[in-house]
Amino acid sequence: MAIEDKKISYRMYFVAVLFFVMAGLVLIKLNNIQWVEGKYYRKLGNKRTVKNFPIPANKGNVYSADGSLLATSIPEYAVYFDAVVPADTLFNNNIKGLSDSLSVMFNKPAGFYQAKLQKARAHKSRYAYIAKKLSYTEQVRLKTFPIFNEGANKGGIIIEQKTVRKHPIGLVAKRTIGYERSNEDGKGLEYAFREYLNGKNGHRMMQKIAKNQWKPISDINEKDPQDGYDIISTIDVYIQDIAHHALLKQLEIYKADHGCVVVMETKTGHVKAIANLGRSEDGTYFETQNYAINESHEPGSTFKLVDLIAVLDDKKADTSTVYDSRGGQIQYYKSWVRDSHEGGYGKISLARGFEVSSNTVLVQSVFNNYKNNPKQFVDRIRSYGLHKPLGLPIKGEGRTYIPYPGTSGWSGTSLPWMAFGYGLMVTPLQTLTLYNAVANNGVMVKPIFVSEVKEWNKTIKKFNTEVINQKICSQETINKVHAVLENVVKKGTGSKLYSKDFSMSGKTGTAQVNYGKPDMYYASSFVGYFPSVQPKYSCIVVIHKPDKSVGYYGADVAGPVFKRIAQKIFTDSPATNHVKNIDAKVVSQEKKYANYYQEVVKEEFVVPNVKGMEAMDAIALLENLGLKVKVMGIGRVKKQSISSGQKINKNQTIIIELS
Repeated sequence: MAIEDKKISYRMYFVAVLFFVMAGLVLIKLNNIQWVEGKYYRKLGNKRTVKNFPIPANKGNVYSADGSLLATSIPEYAVYFDAVVPADTLFNNNIKGLSDSLSVMFNKPAGFYQAKLQKARAHKSRYAYIAKKLSYTEQVRLKTFPIFNEGANKGGIIIEQKTVRKHPIGLVAKRTIGYERSNEDGKGLEYAFREYLNGKNGHRMMQKIAKNQWKPISDINEKDPQDGYDIISTIDVYIQDIAHHALLKQLEIYKADHGCVVVMETKTGHVKAIANLGRSEDGTYFETQNYAINESHEPGSTFKLVDLIAVLDDKKADTSTVYDSRGGQIQYYKSWVRDSHEGGYGKISLARGFEVSSNTVLVQSVFNNYKNNPKQFVDRIRSYGLHKPLGLPIKGEGRTYIPYPGTSGWSGTSLPWMAFGYGLMVTPLQTLTLYNAVANNGVMVKPIFVSEVKEWNKTIKKFNTEVINQKICSQETINKVHAVLENVVKKGTGSKLYSKDFSMSGKTGTAQVNYGKPDMYYASSFVGYFPSVQPKYSCIVVIHKPDKSVGYYGADVAGPVFKRIAQKIFTDSPATNHVKNIDAKVVSQEKKYANYYQEVVKEEFVVPNVKGMEAMDAIALLENLGLKVKVMGIGRVKKQSISSGQKINKNQTIIIELS
């Protein structure tokens, strides 16, 4: 018996020692994993279950010169529920309260939400959908509901944010304001100034909870995003509205294919309006592309301004020099140059030839004086920069072409054809830049679309007027050209536009496009400045492919658009349109919005009274309260479709009319 007990004792000792050895090995392995290989395994685990997600920064706003908001970023939120996180007591005691709160907010039965939450809990869902497209105010309200008010780690609420780009005043200069799809793709100012607008992204740590599903580790971001700067464009909403509707009306009358208008401030080069409209299949017009910047074409008679400046400034001829246009046509190297007036105009002066847009007069003047030295004429064109893009920040400038003597593109007809605007290619904005230089007493300035970059009331960068050519010709020549351009409207091809009450100067153009081909059509244009004395604005109108049965001459098709813009700017323009201190206005708008918002939230989400508010303030306020906003008109709010004081319903649409 004693021997048997002894054997049992040995076995027990052996098992005990074995357990001690195994425990020691486990401890050694744990120690090795924790201290020797710990860094590797932690990195591996984090790589698989924890990831750093970027938080996009809010893009800066784009303002017009008069302080209107043209483009802005509005945050939108999506809310999900990690049903595994809340403790049983928290979930069971508060599910009814949460369901009731969601029911009131989203106007659905409380039972619907209670069943949804219980199902998510039963299936251990880590990413149950609750709501999306919420405003900032709505997601703040949601976080106060039972269970959700415990935050992400205890209450299981998951909030995802994204920003949506909106244009509060509709399609104002849409192609010029533009967009950014990616760092390599975009249009207009949004793309050109993305370095300033985009800001710097933040980031937050997210934990993987299921396949392709992640939730924040904490309620605090590892790095908060830094919002982008605002840019102040040179666009004036009031002038833009005038230009847009004047162009649209004429396109509809002449059933034209497309057209553009640019209005530029003479001294500064600030582009105050730019409208581009193309015809759709159903006959309506919308902004299809930025024709003013990216469509180069043969300008026709508007290019004759170069002829007039050249021969006067080089002392080759004077405004009184007489040319013979009898017959209305003249031959150069087996090709004919013809006047639009059958039989010509007889013997007339250079000035009169320009006023009636005689091709034969201007071609004779250029060819006779430069045929032995065509470089002198072409070098003048190049000195104005018309042979190359303007170098605008907006990408997509049209390809320009000016033939040069001695190159493969030069022929015997190059010089005479250039004299009446053929055999070369320029964009509408380049043509306007030349005419603006004449209006600006010979100083050629580069068109500007953005005046400054701002962070609230602090200027980050200012874009000053850039001079392309300090003096395109002598003052004597400028004075003579001024008189001739004014006479074009008084007694020349633009005489239909003349008004004794308002002075305008400019030049008509009627160019054949695809000439000699079955699909030949006309491009009608008018370019000039107003008023004639001390011009404030220059303007170009180009309309392509008007219905020939209705009309196609520049004075008839494009001229009325120019006149309507010029007269309306100076007869109807409100004094408030010319804001001298954008800083004060932007700051006051922000303060005003903050005050409005504080008052509204006290009213428990009823429709506020937004009458008299700026459009940008009204839209931001109403959308943050969950309303869908439809805007009609431009300016301040004069009428709202839902009266103030009414309870707000989710996704309800409110129409605000502006004046």
